[in-house]
Amino acid sequence: MNKTIGILAHVDAGKTTFSEQLLFHTKSIKNRGRVDHQNAFLDSHEIERQRGITVFADQGIFGFGDSTYYLIDTPGHVDFSPEMERAIQVMDVAIIVVSAVEGVEGHTETIWNLLKKHSIPTFFFINKIDRTGANVDRVLDEIRTSLSADVCDISASLTDGIMKNELIEFIAERDEELLDYYMEKGYDSQLWLQKMQRMIQSAGIFPSASGSALQDVGVKSFLEKLELLSVTNFPISEPFAGRVYKVRYEESGTRVTFIKALSGTLNVRDEISYGDGLAEKVTQIRRYNGSQYDQMNQVCAGELFAVTGLTKPLVGDGVGALKEKAVYEMIPTLRSKVVFEPEVNVKEALRYFRMLEAEDPSLNVTWEARLQEIHLHVMGAIQLEVLEKVVRDRFRLKISFEKPEILYKETIETEVIGYGHFEPLRHYAEVHVKLEPGKRNSGISFESKCHTDDLSIGYQNLVGQHVYERELHGLLTGSPLTDIKFTLLTGRAHNQHTHGGDFREATYRALRQGLEKASNILLEPYYQFKIKVEMDQMGRVLSDIQTAYGSFDPLVTEGEKAILTGIVPVATFMDYSTVLASFTQGKGRISLTFAGYHRCHNELEVIERIGYDKNADPDFSSTSIFCAKGQGFSVKWDEAEGMMHCL
Repeated sequence: MNKTIGILAHVDAGKTTFSEQLLFHTKSIKNRGRVDHQNAFLDSHEIERQRGITVFADQGIFGFGDSTYYLIDTPGHVDFSPEMERAIQVMDVAIIVVSAVEGVEGHTETIWNLLKKHSIPTFFFINKIDRTGANVDRVLDEIRTSLSADVCDISASLTDGIMKNELIEFIAERDEELLDYYMEKGYDSQLWLQKMQRMIQSAGIFPSASGSALQDVGVKSFLEKLELLSVTNFPISEPFAGRVYKVRYEESGTRVTFIKALSGTLNVRDEISYGDGLAEKVTQIRRYNGSQYDQMNQVCAGELFAVTGLTKPLVGDGVGALKEKAVYEMIPTLRSKVVFEPEVNVKEALRYFRMLEAEDPSLNVTWEARLQEIHLHVMGAIQLEVLEKVVRDRFRLKISFEKPEILYKETIETEVIGYGHFEPLRHYAEVHVKLEPGKRNSGISFESKCHTDDLSIGYQNLVGQHVYERELHGLLTGSPLTDIKFTLLTGRAHNQHTHGGDFREATYRALRQGLEKASNILLEPYYQFKIKVEMDQMGRVLSDIQTAYGSFDPLVTEGEKAILTGIVPVATFMDYSTVLASFTQGKGRISLTFAGYHRCHNELEVIERIGYDKNADPDFSSTSIFCAKGQGFSVKWDEAEGMMHCL
């Protein structure tokens, strides 16, 4: 049985040490590494060893019982959450490591919410029970209160497949048929085991055990129970399907594409299809264990592997019979500009950053051709420090980054119709588009209500393609547009003079002309926060949230603790975890997750600071072009409507 297990945790909970013990006990590695000794098997990158944190989601392989395990050790630092989320989507089972001293921390809740969203079967390992201040019972209560009440302790209640009364009743209470059976006939070990396996697989219950990874206490026992309770079922006889979960470039420039096989088999020299009818031949299949790999001739459903020969599939793409693309929640809210030394070839640097973007799509690298600048999206300052070293070590480029700024977006509050006409000599296209405010955080959508008598289906599809093909700029700050529904109402082409690119020009001019007439608003990213403090600290926190322009839900109390939830701008709250730790002496707990975009709290100040000139954007214009007497001439947005040919 193939099983992909992921190890996840808040930073410093002992996740990598726990992974090392699993690999050692199954003889996958000969010696146990330690993060503090800079010799952990899965933290093989120099940056990881120097910083003592996991940055990249690396994998190991081991066999135990009747199963082959593919282990993914994920980053625990919030700045590398996108890497962690990409790994989650190929996991069959997740193991959350929680410190027996610190308990459930802020990032633990973020991890839990992602696992719950993707319905990943989850186990807990309460680690560091050897440390002063460790309290397993308290942490179990925290998990049940903060994450799920359906957590069962299997440390002492499950031995050699036989359950003790507490676990027997826990399982029976969650299955009506089983409860009836229990009342009539009592406990049947095989029946209970099968039910428990199903409940775990459907993310209905969550087993928990405890130990010390550093002292090798409880790890072997946990592994035995993991083997007993986790099951997978991958259809090998069906056509090959898989998902790309990672891309890496070797020093030679070879692109290595990492895939989780979900069904069927794949052989060397087979073609893998992806996207809209595209296909490429697999030239090599690799099975990685840390930084080393073996070459394989064939892989089958349930396996993690890497291939060479693919040049186009992106992280999150389905390949083979799987067409669905993964959707990710961990979205950077900061933007930074790359600063180069004078001797650096910027175009060469851009090629390197495109490689980094293929490996981490959340970077969203943009090239500002007019300014000869490279910008990228990031989660935080630690990520920028790591990127700086990666670029220096891998590509031998000395770079730095400007202080990251908030990523703003723009939308509209009013419904308008935009008109665009593009008719320089021997060109012709006209487009009429309705712009409507969309639901908050819905993004951009497009539909056509244009009659085919007015514009062919081909041209209508072309207009839709142009709406989606590039980032559209708002008028206030030049930030990306979002939460707008575009509807094509009508348009016109010319049998002889309409050429490629004409409808692009007419479409963008129509969208821009509509924005000129609409009521535009600026949006900024918000956090969803959850803060837990002592009751006497609640007043300070409430005051801080209000000062930060946040809003909060009704207060919830838990014993002597106050729990506050709500939303707050990222710009005013991104450093609050440090503030909270300071005045609570490290006892306050905070969880911050991306809550989408909402109205900017200081809109006028931001607009003035950015100083965007809507009339000088080289990519977009609201002016239409008409033709008379063999000459093209420009008509400003507020005069163009009266000259449109379709009205």
